[in-house]
Amino acid sequence: MTNAVPSLSAPDALVAVMVAVSASDEEIRTTELLAIERIVNHLPVFATYDTDRVGTVAHTVYALLSEVDGLEALFGLVRDALPERLYETAYALACDVAAADGTLNSQELRMLEEIRQELWLDRLHAAAIERGARARHMTLA
Repeated sequence: MTNAVPSLSAPDALVAVMVAVSASDEEIRTTELLAIERIVNHLPVFATYDTDRVGTVAHTVYALLSEVDGLEALFGLVRDALPERLYETAYALACDVAAADGTLNSQELRMLEEIRQELWLDRLHAAAIERGARARHMTLA
């Protein structure tokens, strides 16, 4: 990428993780976008967040994912922006976005694995977060 990559705020980093999961299979679904919108509009961690930044952050994520070593650069930006206490939050939001459409494909599962590794999440804690996302996104049918 020839242009300098902008630094991210902590809420930007959370949005970036959600967008990365949604874009991981190269098919961004409406349900995933709606999940991101709902999360940003309702969770306390985004209380003072300028929602107009979502598009800018998404563009940055897409640009990085199109580059060689872009995923590594993205995770570097995310780790730089997020305090460690929000790593589990980032993973929980990623799981909610991945589960939003009712299916997890291999690319989404791989991205979640990458997020777990890059944010140094304990496997047991990650499993609990995943189970919570699954429970929140169950359907009656």
